[in-house]
Amino acid sequence: MTPPHTGAGAWDFGAELRALDAEQLRRQRRVIDAYDGPRLRIDGRDMLAFCSNDYLGLAQHPALVQAARDAAARWGVGATASPLVCGHGRAHEELERELAAFVGLPRALYFYAGFPANAGLVPALAGRGDAVFSDALNHACLIDGARLSRAEVQVYAHRDVDDLARRLQACRARRRLITTDAVFSMDGTIAPLRELLDLAERFDALLLVDDAHGFGVLGPGGAGSAAACGLRSPRLLYMATLGKAAGVAGAFVAGADDAVEFLMQRTRSYIFATAAPAMIAETLRASLRVIAEESWRRERLRELVRMVREHERWPAAWRLGDSDTPVQPVILGSNEAALDAMRRLWDQGLWVPAIRPPTVPAGSARLRLSLSAAHQPEDLRRLLRAVDRIAA
Repeated sequence: MTPPHTGAGAWDFGAELRALDAEQLRRQRRVIDAYDGPRLRIDGRDMLAFCSNDYLGLAQHPALVQAARDAAARWGVGATASPLVCGHGRAHEELERELAAFVGLPRALYFYAGFPANAGLVPALAGRGDAVFSDALNHACLIDGARLSRAEVQVYAHRDVDDLARRLQACRARRRLITTDAVFSMDGTIAPLRELLDLAERFDALLLVDDAHGFGVLGPGGAGSAAACGLRSPRLLYMATLGKAAGVAGAFVAGADDAVEFLMQRTRSYIFATAAPAMIAETLRASLRVIAEESWRRERLRELVRMVREHERWPAAWRLGDSDTPVQPVILGSNEAALDAMRRLWDQGLWVPAIRPPTVPAGSARLRLSLSAAHQPEDLRRLLRAVDRIAA
């Protein structure tokens, strides 16, 4: 059999790339030469960045860097095997205990990364004969997990509790799983978690919450969106990533002891993947301490959000999204307009990324302004002055 050739016929990758270019949808990677909080050196140019998910500014915190050095000296840099073989060390065990206590839930399970966590959790919880109810703007990892589950997938209107209730009422599936982002990553808006949990109780469902952008930022002491809403229920499974506000890497799911034990036994992306190094686990333990102790970081974020919301001179064609979180979307509509705005800010030494489909719905291309406690108020004033120049 003659193998397929790239560049022709069904495998014409060049044509596919040209189609992306025509729609202004091809992505470009930037090569970072140096980090200094939100100040990055990119191809020899110093830029002030508003693109990082390092919401608390912990990725270069001295306590975390020292914890990583100490742990590498003690444990080395690799876990050597999956957690159920010999990859789960004392550092991982202590991290899981501390994560559960941090979010106020009985037990936690640590994963090496966030995307495979959700892509594995959903199929572990639902399968053929079951139903998964997914918010229309859920992150790709929840969407892909639902597809992998082979369950019936129902997409309910974004944050629409009534639509979800109607779908649950009509559902005759064996088991029901509701999945939602807590803070939606491209909008910065928060899911109606109390109402969703009420529906889970009413219709004998489970609620899986992905709090990637709320953990460390929202709730008492940074305990996250579920804690902010006072949610406690055996029907709640709380998942969050640890490479954003926590500043390191990985993810975890927390909930009732039996539920977490079940997930440990059934989640393929946990069972069949090499564990994260103990060095990462120890660094995350240091991160939890800093999150709890340095409350000024969350206060700084609230100040920066207020400055964005109160700015009066946004260009007429730019629509500021309805967000009270560090994710501040500025919606321009077309891919061309978003890319043009990104370039004009780039020319002023500011990196604010343009977000386009399929990451966001068609016609809603935007700048995603991401705030960090590492930003000084003057950094944000510099950005807003640049916006004013564009608006003039």
